[in-house]
Amino acid sequence: MDKQEYKTIETYMLSCMTDAAHDPQHIYRVLYLALDIARFEQEVDLDILIAACLLHDIGRDEQFKDKGKDHAKVGAHMAYDYLTSIGWGEDRARHVADCVRAHRFRGKGQHQSMESTILYDADKLDATGALGIARTLIYQGQEDQPLYHVDGSHQLIYGEGDTRDSFFHEYLFKLRHVESRLNTTRARDIAAGRREAAENFAQALKNEVQDAHQQGALLLASALRKFD
Repeated sequence: MDKQEYKTIETYMLSCMTDAAHDPQHIYRVLYLALDIARFEQEVDLDILIAACLLHDIGRDEQFKDKGKDHAKVGAHMAYDYLTSIGWGEDRARHVADCVRAHRFRGKGQHQSMESTILYDADKLDATGALGIARTLIYQGQEDQPLYHVDGSHQLIYGEGDTRDSFFHEYLFKLRHVESRLNTTRARDIAAGRREAAENFAQALKNEVQDAHQQGALLLASALRKFD
């Protein structure tokens, strides 16, 4: 892929990105991580990989408008149509589309090519560490989801009892497990280096919330007794 073709695909990508949690910088980070991972793998088609990284989230706007749509499936169709429109052969355009379609898979071992595997790992890496925390908070703000929920006594619900959408639910049931779903050694090494930052933030937030609610409940009860 020469610079002109890269710029052409990049320009199309930029025209599609409207989601703050999946903005152009997310695309570039995924691309850069993918190129890093590719250095440690064999027989990677970098043209396919670069195009797939640039185009993997172009269906996000359609999903944002209609929650019933899967941005990966929408994006795969868009990527195929776009690449064939600029002269890519059907087989190579389909290969990119397959990578885009597969990047949302929740588990390992479901990828038909190394390019698809690398894109998946690179995209998931951007949900690890401090970046993963920050992007989750942005996304949940867009969706009007809270940081946490409380019980009838206004105490934090945490762990298995935290079943509704919230930051803690997302962290406990998704973010904490991203690392175990990665396929490549390089991606797992990067994720391991980011683990502590995410764990420290989540634990600090939990401690601050619990302290505020536990101490606050006691102070409120004391204050109200004065008026009994």
